[in-house]
Amino acid sequence: MEPVLCYESINASCLKTIYPIPLRVTLYIIFGVTVILTVCGNLLVTFSVAYFKQLHTPTNYLILSLAMSDLLLGIIVMFPFMIQTVESCWYFGDFFFDRYYAVCQPLLYRRKISVKIVLIMILLSWSISVFIGFGMIFLKLNILGVEEFYYNHVVCEGGCVMIHSGVSGTVSSVISFYLPGILMLCVYLKIYLVARRQFRSIQNAGCVKSVKKSNTSQTKATKTLAIIMGVFLSFWTPFFVCFIIDPYVGYSIPPAFFATLAWLCYFNSTVNPMIYAFFYSWFRKAFKLITSGNVFKYDISETTLLPE
Repeated sequence: MEPVLCYESINASCLKTIYPIPLRVTLYIIFGVTVILTVCGNLLVTFSVAYFKQLHTPTNYLILSLAMSDLLLGIIVMFPFMIQTVESCWYFGDFFFDRYYAVCQPLLYRRKISVKIVLIMILLSWSISVFIGFGMIFLKLNILGVEEFYYNHVVCEGGCVMIHSGVSGTVSSVISFYLPGILMLCVYLKIYLVARRQFRSIQNAGCVKSVKKSNTSQTKATKTLAIIMGVFLSFWTPFFVCFIIDPYVGYSIPPAFFATLAWLCYFNSTVNPMIYAFFYSWFRKAFKLITSGNVFKYDISETTLLPE
């Protein structure tokens, strides 16, 4: 049987892997449902925070930023990657500090963490991500030192393969994942230790009644942060481990295994709205209003989403 090419009329075309029809249908259903859940879930979060004035707080602006990035991932990345995964060809051409201050510096929180500061933090995080993600590709820093191998053995028409040298893979992984991950763990550990110390101090002072409500709120926020961070690290760590070691083992990790790890990473964006729905009552209330069609019948300044 002759090999099948992505583009039959082009000699430099990539080879196409033909999967059985039942497998292709199953994969399209699984990936399709994942994409729909990711887009719809994060669209609900984005709309809820943007529409309801009660949710216009520094903390929720950070959630809005994360939801928007997950939404864009679902639309721009996951959908075309679904088609590439199943068809094995590319047909689209060349194409935590908030909780820290709230717990560790409660008296300075509202003064230090203003809406302006949060927006600056969001702008910086998006700018740095764009610079690292697109800068390395457009400047071809990812193939620095392995150009000959890339152009002779990897590049072909109909393919969309992300390859990197050992140095570029290590540097980009450390900057974009490992260093932020370690910082998040350190910040969360500090939050946890300070929160425990503050609660014990208040207990010893005999002010248990006055602290119960605020302590419950802080504990819930801290647990939510821990779960979001834990899920993120669990879903993304396997990919970045393989991403670093692949150049040092002669690029021997199978592309299908890399694609599986990539989908595991993307599934993190699907899970995040579920975490919000489980821990935040305001999201459940907003979801009911939106899905019932009654969201525009209420005065958004009078609709109660946050607990009294």
